[in-house]
Amino acid sequence: MTDHARDLEAVREATDRLLSAMGEIDDTTVAGPSLLPGWSRGHVLAHLSRNADALVNVLQGRPMYANSETRDADIERDAPRPLAEQLADLRGSGAAFLAAAAEPADWSRTVTLRNGVTDSASRIPFRRWVEVELHHVDLGTGYGLEDLPGEFVTRENDFLAERFAGHPGVVPTTAVTEDGRIWTTGGGSDGPPVTVRGTATDILGWLCGRRDGSGLTAEGGILPTLPPL
Repeated sequence: MTDHARDLEAVREATDRLLSAMGEIDDTTVAGPSLLPGWSRGHVLAHLSRNADALVNVLQGRPMYANSETRDADIERDAPRPLAEQLADLRGSGAAFLAAAAEPADWSRTVTLRNGVTDSASRIPFRRWVEVELHHVDLGTGYGLEDLPGEFVTRENDFLAERFAGHPGVVPTTAVTEDGRIWTTGGGSDGPPVTVRGTATDILGWLCGRRDGSGLTAEGGILPTLPPL
């Protein structure tokens, strides 16, 4: 069972790392391009702040976002802000999420996320951890996939392999590391099964769309193209 309290501490630590790293840049850098196409670093920071607000909504039984248009408009509105405003917002919204998650609650309940996706409330802290860690990488300021905590890499690979399991566009796929860790995914598309080999970090980069898979080897067929997250 997911340990939501442990995950909340991981969220706190990841947020502190990100805030500390962003304290080393300036307004020009925050306005520059991130590693996400079409987004500045300001877009990434604004998204993280508004995601914290949205997950508070989820925890408190409200819709995650009013609608997709409002979500996108809020990010565009907040993206051009100077660094000090971005960090104050991220610090405050992150603290509000942790405070909301500290309230007594039934963590076994089912909650509704964006686009009607449902999940256990106990996995919301992990979902926030994912947002903070991967978007820290997306900022492109020196924090890379190799810097991610090992536990995070393993669990996010578990999560993404589950997400793509049975996907109609992905053949049966098994990802294997040299130390014997295995993830199975896909299986909804006709075709021979493929075995993908590489490090857990390179497998994560491929699963989450942050790497093209060039660090992996594929046996039995070509490396499957995964749908966007």
